Amino acid sequence: MTKDGLTYADAGVDIDAGNTLVERIKPAAKRTARSGVMAGLGGFGALFDLKGAGYNDPILVAATDGVGTKLRIAIDTGNVDTIGIDLVAMCVNDLVCQGAEPLFFLDYFATGKLELDEATRIINGIAKGCELSGCALIGGETAEMPGMYHKGDFDLAGFAVGAMERGEDLPAGVVAGDVLLGLASDGVHSNGYSLVRRIVEVSGLAWSDKAPFAEDSLGAALLAPTKLYVKSALAAINAGGVHALAHITGGGLTENLPRVLPEGLGAQIDLNAWELPPVFKWLSDVGGMAEAEMLKTFNAGVGMVLAVSATEAEALKAVLQDAGETVYTLGTVTQSEGVAYTGSLV
Repeated sequence: MTKDGLTYADAGVDIDAGNTLVERIKPAAKRTARSGVMAGLGGFGALFDLKGAGYNDPILVAATDGVGTKLRIAIDTGNVDTIGIDLVAMCVNDLVCQGAEPLFFLDYFATGKLELDEATRIINGIAKGCELSGCALIGGETAEMPGMYHKGDFDLAGFAVGAMERGEDLPAGVVAGDVLLGLASDGVHSNGYSLVRRIVEVSGLAWSDKAPFAEDSLGAALLAPTKLYVKSALAAINAGGVHALAHITGGGLTENLPRVLPEGLGAQIDLNAWELPPVFKWLSDVGGMAEAEMLKTFNAGVGMVLAVSATEAEALKAVLQDAGETVYTLGTVTQSEGVAYTGSLV
């Protein structure tokens, strides 16, 4: 036994650093405040008033996600400022597909040793994602766990809760002939990064080298944050005529679009309706990827798809464009199951 006795700090856990982090991130969390928030950070739980948020007969919707091995690039490059935006986007973009407005968000941040400056940058990114999606950051957990993570490593998970009025959940009313509107992505988003990292290995490039497809370094270009579709999607839903939304994540268009279509229906998509972004052209060329593999692994330039009433399609396209989206008319819902493609991406 040691003369003075062991402390938690001797075991590698700095409670004071954790408390300091909470104080540092309180201003960022405060910027995400919205109607319904009842208390700030620091309590044992977070309170939210649904009536205060304007709901009369609400249904709650919950989602949880991470950012996959994109985290590895953020750690290896030290570019951690936007990985929190990815974390929020992966959760709230799923919520809005159910027709829900994201209300609040909680994060889980785990590391071997808490580095205050890095942790502050990460959680400020989470707060930024919440701010951009009208979602309050009302709590979370910072776990310092020596022996569980290699030096410099950390992990992130996100949890979002949203709401809709009863009877307004999506998908609903999808029929053959509905028009499919695609919203442009901002790059690879947060899926397929195990393959991305393998392709980078094959290329022989370092993260610090200039990206062959962008002005930034390769690491910075591949860390472009996932686009937040919440506000534009809600604007379209509120305008009327939206029957379904599909967040194009792992599985690409091929697997995600059928998830929101009724049994017996499918989709016809014209691959010439949009141009494959340069990052995907580079990944395809270096990796020697077949088009079918590209469409099943990555978003290929389309991060969200809406199935809308044919009579409302042009009006909704204008609503989405006014909200800042680049919109492609991809095709239609069909009587045949699965996703059929015409044209070519490359």
